[in-house]
Amino acid sequence: MSACVPAGATEPAHTERAHPPHSPPPGRRRGFRVASADLSAAVAVFLIALPLSLGIALTTGAPLQAGLVAAAVGGLVAGRLGGSPLQVSGPAAGLTVVTADVIHQYGWRTTCAVTVLAGLAQLGLGCLRVARGALAVSPAIVHGMLAGIGVTIAVAQAHIVLGGEPQSSVPDNLRALPAQLAGLDPAALAMSVLTLAVLLLWPRLPGRAGHLLRRVPAALVAVAGATAIAAAAGLVLPLVDLPSWRSHALAGLPEGPVLGLVAAVLATTLVCSVQSLLGAVAVDKLASARPGAGHVVRSDLDRELLGQGAANVVSGTLGGLPVAGVAVRSTANVHAGAVSRNSTMLHGVLVVAAALLLVPLLELIPLASLAALVMAVGIRMVSLHHIRTVTRHREVLVYAVTALGVISLGVLEGVALGIAAAVGVALHRLTRTRITHTEEDGVHHVHVRGQLTFLAVPRLSRALHLVPQGADAVVALDGSFMDHAAYETLQDWQSTHTARGGTVEITGRRTGVRIAEPGALASGPVPDGEPGTSGDCRCRAWTAWRNHQCDRPSPAPDDAGARPDETLESGEAAPRTGRALSAPARGRTPGGRQLARGLSTFQRRTAPLVRGELARLAREGQRPSQLFLTCADSRVVTSMITSSGPGDLFVVRNVGNLVPPPGAESGDDSVAAALEYAVDVLAVRSITVCGHSGCGAMQALLDSRPASPASPAATPLGRWLRHGGPSLERLRDTGAPAPRLAGRPPADDVEQLCLTNVVQQLEHLRAHESVAHALKEGSLELHGVYFHVGEAQAYLLAEQEEGRVFDRVRDVDLVV
Repeated sequence: MSACVPAGATEPAHTERAHPPHSPPPGRRRGFRVASADLSAAVAVFLIALPLSLGIALTTGAPLQAGLVAAAVGGLVAGRLGGSPLQVSGPAAGLTVVTADVIHQYGWRTTCAVTVLAGLAQLGLGCLRVARGALAVSPAIVHGMLAGIGVTIAVAQAHIVLGGEPQSSVPDNLRALPAQLAGLDPAALAMSVLTLAVLLLWPRLPGRAGHLLRRVPAALVAVAGATAIAAAAGLVLPLVDLPSWRSHALAGLPEGPVLGLVAAVLATTLVCSVQSLLGAVAVDKLASARPGAGHVVRSDLDRELLGQGAANVVSGTLGGLPVAGVAVRSTANVHAGAVSRNSTMLHGVLVVAAALLLVPLLELIPLASLAALVMAVGIRMVSLHHIRTVTRHREVLVYAVTALGVISLGVLEGVALGIAAAVGVALHRLTRTRITHTEEDGVHHVHVRGQLTFLAVPRLSRALHLVPQGADAVVALDGSFMDHAAYETLQDWQSTHTARGGTVEITGRRTGVRIAEPGALASGPVPDGEPGTSGDCRCRAWTAWRNHQCDRPSPAPDDAGARPDETLESGEAAPRTGRALSAPARGRTPGGRQLARGLSTFQRRTAPLVRGELARLAREGQRPSQLFLTCADSRVVTSMITSSGPGDLFVVRNVGNLVPPPGAESGDDSVAAALEYAVDVLAVRSITVCGHSGCGAMQALLDSRPASPASPAATPLGRWLRHGGPSLERLRDTGAPAPRLAGRPPADDVEQLCLTNVVQQLEHLRAHESVAHALKEGSLELHGVYFHVGEAQAYLLAEQEEGRVFDRVRDVDLVV
């Protein structure tokens, strides 16, 4: 079993990876289990894609074969070339409005040409590597665009559900709806209601039988059931009509006004690209959330854009609809257990087979049933979860403007209105600043809410001048930006106020973070003797460290003769401040004064920010997601290198990050007890063993091999290091491949032993009963990490074809 993931992998050697990707390594023989998982996922996706592809083609007014062509091309071309192995591409509901409008204005052959040109545009964007720029679009605009498209789809399909024909726009469809209701077709309405009822109730079937039945996609059951009942009852309904493939229309030269065609290409490119890229990010999250998924590499978005562009070129050339990543099919693919891009490609093969062999069966499907299926998809595109999210972030105006613009004007126009609304909201927030002045217990509080720019300087000056001379003042900056004019105003007032005997404390929600204002304001007053608080230090968030080197105060000339009790542990003289120590600090040792300063800094700067979260943890108890076992070395700061906070990690630290095997005669069961508590009581989902460079325990193991149980070591340290013996033996075993770092050999024997020790301790972990039981159930993962202190670089253990490799974790992998 891999120390990192159950079935880790890498792409071909020319692509560097910081984590194992979705698919198994190309050089390893794939067992039947993996192949069957891909096959079953492909079947599940095919059963969903077949009726949806026909329904989307019906909605756009394109030939119904165009939907099958796009589904096949999306599976085969985008599935093979795209950068998101588990995303399934094909004709998407989000493209129906754009495509229907182009078909209505220019005809089908020109629409195919527009699809080809949009694919070429996507290829160009992918070559320019601008895919991540699409993620900069406000989510409110994207969700508003999809909601507007969903409403447009639902209103148009309502006419087919009632037995009529849709109009060209939402206003026209709404105006024609009363007349359509007066002349509805009972048979078409009955089949539509049946389809919608099955779509709604099928996922809610109870019991064990329901659990088994729910494995069949609801869309397939709904359409198949409506088709069977319509055929059995002999209902006269409009049915699917698939002309011979010999008469299938291919792409032609674009005909029409140039500006109109350019707008159509831009709209198609925009919707295809944004939907595919956001879908790839969503698929990554779904794949990571699967039990036992381990580390899942994020999709290569530029490659995904290239794959989507190639698919659109091929689909348009062959007379297919535009292709984009489809959320419904991708979700089904992930939930069905797909592990590689083979499932996507197999689904494309099945679509080709159905298009060639199942035409007689497909032509029995009532159009009303397909319309009801697509109408349900459109309704689901108006997500209540998205509405709640944008409301919580105060972006509901952007969402509403985009949705209404898409409904009333079109996709491109609606998105443009949404962007304008988003810019207006951003400017409003930038210029809207609230400044208040209050007095509590003789202390004057000036609270600034919002961005502090030159526009707010007059109000800031008025509020600051309400503070009497010589009074204590606290200025709270609750924002993320301060321009130079506001900074100078605040600095001048602070200097004047303190010169007249007053005190000023400047605090903020992001205390210690240098944004636009100089760090002196962001940090506030600092007790004398506290290092790291002057000059141009860019490490302000960490300057409370005693050993921080950025701008440690230089010792005064007379510090050479400092008394022993004024010398710090490292041998440097304690800096003289010229101010007497406070009463509680008098008589303390330097170590005691450092501890008091650190505690005081926490109470002043950090405690107000984390008090609410710690109160919640105190009420609810700890629920960490992982156990982190690492060395006691003071240079390894677990919360810093894992970007974690209170309640995230259950941490066990000891000399050498050792895990004694069960039953080892160490006289210390603390590690085993922590493992049992973390796995059985806290139910952590992962355990990480983290080694580091320059480990003194590993150096001691190399210098003097720990004593055996028959001749116990003379000291507690020696007895403890005895548990590192298996790591040393593994290092000296020339028959087994040694773990290594990606990109370079280990610097020396100590680093090689540090790497080997991580692998060996993972083996010891598996021997513990609680860990072995959780691994067998699939509720626990094991990870290995190596942290190079001098490089500030983390490496993650991965199982590769050539052995165990510690792969460099890159900062680009953390971009969302």
